[in-house]
This record gives sequence, C-alpha cells and structure tokens, in this order.
Amino acid sequence: MIKDLMYIELKTGYSDDGPAWIGYVKTSKTKKTIYFNDQAFQKYNGCYSNYVDIETGDEYWISGLKKKESNRHWAGHGKIMIDQRAVDEYLSLIEEKELPHNLFEIIDIEDRFPMERINKLLNSKD
Repeated sequence: MIKDLMYIELKTGYSDDGPAWIGYVKTSKTKKTIYFNDQAFQKYNGCYSNYVDIETGDEYWISGLKKKESNRHWAGHGKIMIDQRAVDEYLSLIEEKELPHNLFEIIDIEDRFPMERINKLLNSKD
C-alpha cells in the first residue's frame, strides 16, 4: 500500500461546496482504490467527480495537492479540513509559513483504512 497526502471533496449533494479534507490516504498500487477516514473509493468517471465511495455510492473529487492555487474548484466555497499531522508537509509544499485561517480548519483525522472490510464486501458481490 502507498500512503500519500491528498485532497478529498464530497461532490454528491453539494456541487463545488462539499466538505473537503487534506489528509493521508492509502492507495492500491494502481491508485484505482483509495482508503481514507474509514471509507474506500474506486476510480469513477463522473461529470464532476473522479471517485465513488464503494459502500455509499457518493461521488468525490480526489486529487494530489496543488502547489500554487486552491485545491477547491474556483466556484467552490467552504473551509478545507486538514489533518494536523499534515500541516507542516502541506506548508512546505505550498511554500508558505502558515495556513490562511479563513480557508482551513485544522482537525485530527485517524488512520482508519478499511481494506479488510472492503475486500470482504467486494468478494461477496461475485
């Protein structure tokens, strides 16, 4: 499993204003499956989304981090929740000394990667 820092935004029901996070994910080697915050996402080709929650069907935009502009869509609003463990790495990436408090909320995100649960779910569908 590969562990990366990524941007995750819920699209279903929100358009460009959904809850958004910057946090550590685990991915399959191909990045077709991403695990984050006790959820699992598979690659998906939606109009405004690129991953779907395997268990709920909710659509998400998941991407690497942008260095010089907002990770949110230009029309989107709302604070991005960032894992407190990721703040220093993110600041280094964007070459800043502190996060703009009007754009970010620092939170604790537990490492919960449900590989076993999701594998059982996917194998039971066969």
